[in-house]
Amino acid sequence: MNYSKEEVIQYAREEDVKFIRLTFCDVFGKQKNIAIMPEELPRAFEYGISIDASAITGFGDETHSDLLLHPEPGTLMPLPWRPEHGRVVQMFSDITHPDGAPFLCDTRRILKQAIAEAKKAGFEFTFGAEQEFYLFQRDEKGKPTVIPSDDAGYMDIAPEDCGENVRREICLTLEQMGIHPESSHHEEGPGQNEIDFRYADALIAADNAVTFQRVVKTIAHRNGMAADFSPKPLEHLPGNGFHINMSLRPFDDEKDFYHMIAGILLNVRAMTAFLNPSEASYQRLGNHKAPRYVSWSHENRSQLIRIPAAIGEYRRAELRSPDPTANPYLAFALMIYAGLYGITNKLKLCEPADMNLYTVGDDILRSFEKLPESFGEACKTAASSVFIREHIPAEVLMIYCGK
Repeated sequence: MNYSKEEVIQYAREEDVKFIRLTFCDVFGKQKNIAIMPEELPRAFEYGISIDASAITGFGDETHSDLLLHPEPGTLMPLPWRPEHGRVVQMFSDITHPDGAPFLCDTRRILKQAIAEAKKAGFEFTFGAEQEFYLFQRDEKGKPTVIPSDDAGYMDIAPEDCGENVRREICLTLEQMGIHPESSHHEEGPGQNEIDFRYADALIAADNAVTFQRVVKTIAHRNGMAADFSPKPLEHLPGNGFHINMSLRPFDDEKDFYHMIAGILLNVRAMTAFLNPSEASYQRLGNHKAPRYVSWSHENRSQLIRIPAAIGEYRRAELRSPDPTANPYLAFALMIYAGLYGITNKLKLCEPADMNLYTVGDDILRSFEKLPESFGEACKTAASSVFIREHIPAEVLMIYCGK
């Protein structure tokens, strides 16, 4: 919707907007917001809106608690589940200190910096996100349970698939917000679902990934269900993945595409603490099509990176290790930096692993490097990485890993 500041103020007046939610994320990608009235919009655009950051993990303590939110008018979108009269809208916001200095733990800003670096090098990276989630029943008090909403399987249909109407409502709501889903279906696990998105530039794709989780949880709640994006909600059943498809523009030289993949493979172990930021994340890896080894192949879902069948500018690389607890701003930023590293250094991509890594013998598996097997190992790897320390502020690394 790419509104200007003046157009946002006019929109609020003409569309009977009563609340504007200035939204941002904490360091872990959890969405936060503060609501202001339309009369405060000029002040918000000119000076920013002050928040007490001391209660937000990683945002400071009581001695340095003031931060300012600066709404970005081009991100204006309505919240369709709110009333038609007295409408509610949201805008994503940049975060600064009172003196105007950028806030180092603003992960959206970190992604903006990565996008700028890519542009300086002559490249643009676009992303398509695939997030999986479970729908669980609620108990008589309305509390979430771990009882799946159905017993359906992969791409089953109603009546076995009880999430069909919920997915439909989610997709229609997203369209009203200017976000365009590409497809939706039931996943392998009972009550498990997936909705995929069209490609978008990195910042829009990250904003949409954050908004998506909020919409899913809201619509599920309205339908008497609970949405769960955790990496391993049910033991011995498929976990939730956040498969990230990445494309490169311009696509003048196919070699750059493979250099990009080589850069990601080289740095992925160091990136894993941010792609899989909880102990539960490591219960998912290595099971039910979630990768364990650093490898790539064409169309092969047992690999860390697969290249789906596509030609030319539609060629993409799908990173399959992240889960939905990852902060998309950090995940996309690190993938951009890793891809750029591979391109600028013309890294040679290793041979594809055209085999099923879930069925081959240990003698073959020993030839592949493993992803970290615990969050502690992932943090240790990140802390010792020159690549991570170059692109992730020390304050963010400390919050994630205490290092």
